[in-house]
Amino acid sequence: MIYIINNSHDPFFNLASEEYIMNTFQGDEKYLMLWQNQPSIIIGKHQNTIEEINSEFVQANNIAVVRRLSGGGAVYHDLGNLNF
Repeated sequence: MIYIINNSHDPFFNLASEEYIMNTFQGDEKYLMLWQNQPSIIIGKHQNTIEEINSEFVQANNIAVVRRLSGGGAVYHDLGNLNF
């Protein structure tokens, strides 16, 4: 198993890293990547962002909004979350 500690707190970079690793590591290779994001809302693949967020609050509080590859609901991340 390959362990990856990602020290970036940029949710755009972190989700791009997740996609890169998923598309690059082949076969039976197993990996575990750990990371934290600055305040951000992560939107599921099929969600309507406008319906899921309060745009005024997001802008006033400098919260990044990022779409992920997988489906599911919107989630809030900050430095109190450990993602894998």
